[in-house]
Amino acid sequence: MKRLPPLDLLVHNRTGFVKAARIYSNVVSPPVMFAVVGLAFGLYAQPGLPGFLWAAVYGLLVSLAPILVVLYLLRSGRIAELHMSNTRERHIPYLSAILFAGIAFALIARFNGPDLLRCLALFNIIELTALAVINRYWLISLHATGAMAAAVLLGLVFGWWVSLWVGIPLVVSVCWVRLFLKRHSMAQIVAGLALGTAVVLSLLPLGCFVLI
Repeated sequence: MKRLPPLDLLVHNRTGFVKAARIYSNVVSPPVMFAVVGLAFGLYAQPGLPGFLWAAVYGLLVSLAPILVVLYLLRSGRIAELHMSNTRERHIPYLSAILFAGIAFALIARFNGPDLLRCLALFNIIELTALAVINRYWLISLHATGAMAAAVLLGLVFGWWVSLWVGIPLVVSVCWVRLFLKRHSMAQIVAGLALGTAVVLSLLPLGCFVLI
């Protein structure tokens, strides 16, 4: 059965609720999610300016740089549209994001940055690598992966009440919007949720996100 095109694929369809859903999906995107999580982790680990500066380093490399790559590819015509429904268009964005996350990890580790941010950068490397591999064969939901990972991370670091009141609404709203826009199937959403959870939990034996 052939999958229907996304509701917001054509510009003239981006009105009303579809427009609002697209804006929400763009704003609450994985790079933005992890910029916010990175800021929270940086300030939690090192309150004040030091934590903010480390969070800025993380955010610039892991969040802003990949966004700029995607915008450049979009402007130069190498990708057709921002959400890249064509899996072939996602190869360069994923590879560049892995590279930037690797640089962030190296800088944080080399200059004794917060362990939480070092672990977060390591998470990004593993998550993005897994997504890049899966992307060669199937359009798994990056939004669902990022939202679920953020919810689990918030629970591990700040407590499960925070995850319940902040993380779970994020997961539900992001997944609903992606389904409403027909950007993903339910299977792609569920796979993303499972991947985000699995990658976070796989780092616990390494001492990541385990606060003593």
